[in-house]
Amino acid sequence: MSMIDSIGSPQDSRSVDPSLVTWTHVIYALHAASLIVGLVGAVSVVGAFLFGVPSIVAVVLNYVRRSDVRGTWLESHFRWQIRTFWFAMAWAILGGVLFVTFFLIPVSLAIWFALAIWVIYRVVRGWLNLREGHALSF
Repeated sequence: MSMIDSIGSPQDSRSVDPSLVTWTHVIYALHAASLIVGLVGAVSVVGAFLFGVPSIVAVVLNYVRRSDVRGTWLESHFRWQIRTFWFAMAWAILGGVLFVTFFLIPVSLAIWFALAIWVIYRVVRGWLNLREGHALSF
């Protein structure tokens, strides 16, 4: 397998059902909507991403349509989206556990801040790769 095969190429987008590409865009849009709510609302970016209705709907859609994209370049996007959600959940929980201790509150806040940046990066990078018709490499 060549390097271009492992990261995907624009011609990959012709080998999948266009409606699945649209679904993947919708899922990124739902995650982005949660991030925007977190940025402009009273909720944190991480809180909105993990507990906002748009992100929860996005993850459910990932699992519902996962078998439809298996074996295509879109599978990497679904894996990327699912992992982003669950890794964010794990780190947010760790931050919450640390927050309940008085001395580790600064560490908890640092984790949540870094996590917010990481989640924004993952949504933007994934969506840009999708727009270009590229798979994501891990």
